[in-house]
Amino acid sequence: MAKRYKITMAYDGTNFAGFQIQPKQRTVQGVLEKAVNKMSKLDDYITIYGSGRTDAGVHALAQVAHFDFPHAISAQGMLKGLNSLLPLDCEITACEIVSDEFHSRFTTHGKRYMYRVSLDHFTNPFKRFYTGHYKYPLDIERIKEALPDVEGTHDFTSFVASGSTVKSNVRTIYEATVTEDKKNNEIIFEFYGNGFLYNQVRIMVATLLEIGNGRRAVHDFLRLYEVKDRNQARETAPASGLYLKKVYYNEKK
Repeated sequence: MAKRYKITMAYDGTNFAGFQIQPKQRTVQGVLEKAVNKMSKLDDYITIYGSGRTDAGVHALAQVAHFDFPHAISAQGMLKGLNSLLPLDCEITACEIVSDEFHSRFTTHGKRYMYRVSLDHFTNPFKRFYTGHYKYPLDIERIKEALPDVEGTHDFTSFVASGSTVKSNVRTIYEATVTEDKKNNEIIFEFYGNGFLYNQVRIMVATLLEIGNGRRAVHDFLRLYEVKDRNQARETAPASGLYLKKVYYNEKK
C-alpha cells in the first residue's frame, strides 16, 4: 500500500524556471519527480504536489511538497535516497510519513516569505543572485511606520501581477517586519500571511522601498487598497531577493 511522504526542501532558485513543472524548462518539481520516479522503478508516474509555486529565480529555505510512494521505505531512507539523486542546488532537509489527509497545498494555513535588499552603491557580484538591490537613499523609519498598514485583511488587487487566476484578491497579513543587517549592508523584510498572490510580496517590497525613499506618502498602502489599480503600485522587486522561509500546517499526523 502506498504511503504519503511530506518533504521539506531548500533550493537555490537561480537556475530554476520556478517550482512548477514546465515543458523544456528546468524546474524544482521536474528534478524532484525525476528523482522520485527513478527510486520507484515503476511505470506508474509519481507526481509531486508543492505547497505553492515559486517563480523563476526565487529561492526557498523550507518549501514543502508531498507525494505517494508505492514501496515501503522509511522517512530517513527516502530523505537520503532523494538527496543522492538531486542536484546540488536542491536539497531535502526533512521527510516524514503522513496521513492521506495531508495535502501540501490545501492543508496549509500560512506562509512566511523573506526578502533581502542589498543597499550597496554598486551591485555586488556575490549577492546579485540572492538579494534585490536598492542604491538610493532610504529612511528605514518611514518603512517601519508604513508596515502596520500592510498587516490585516485587505484587498491586494493593486499588488497582484497580471496573469493571476484567483477568484479573490483578499488576503490577511499577520505580520510584516523589516530589520537592518548593518554588517552586510542589507535590510530584510518578512511577511507572514494566510496566502499570497502572484508577485504580491515583490510588489509590496518595491512599494515600501519607494516609501523609504520618499517617493510615496508613508501611508500610501491605504490609498492603493482603495484604488485597486496595479499600475499605481508601479514597480516589482527582483525575484533574486525573495525566499520562501516557512510553510505552516496544522495537519493530523
